Amino acid sequence: MTVRKTIDKILEWGLVFLMSVLVIDVLWQVTSRYVMNSPSSFTDELAGYLLIWVGLLGAAYVEGKREHLAIDLLLQRSSPRRKFKLEMIISVVVILFAITVLIIGGSWLAYTRFYLSVKSSALGMPLGVVYQVLPISGLLITYFDIDNMAKMIKANRKN
Repeated sequence: MTVRKTIDKILEWGLVFLMSVLVIDVLWQVTSRYVMNSPSSFTDELAGYLLIWVGLLGAAYVEGKREHLAIDLLLQRSSPRRKFKLEMIISVVVILFAITVLIIGGSWLAYTRFYLSVKSSALGMPLGVVYQVLPISGLLITYFDIDNMAKMIKANRKN
């Protein structure tokens, strides 16, 4: 199994696990609020943090599969050579975004939350843990796009 397939499988199963925990958390929240008339104090906060992780890791996952929603009218009407160039430009822009915003910005955000000892109100956990998903997602997106670019270049050379 290649490195790419291993990362895909780990990410896939991680997302399944996080989504399962999110569903159980929300079900518990609804049950405790409406059935037992005693809402749980941590479920709302946990659901928000899990949603952040599922959203960002899910974005990395679909980026790796190249299944993001896109307006590709220009790509569809382009010649193969122009389509290749446009896909390369798009990949470079995505990589630059992932590096600057997710990796650098996310690392700074997570570091400052750990350094300042900022904790969540209901769970009491360090908020740096929540924000660590930003650089993780950025690294995954960068890796996937570089790998996709290498595959496109290899395919383009064959033509």
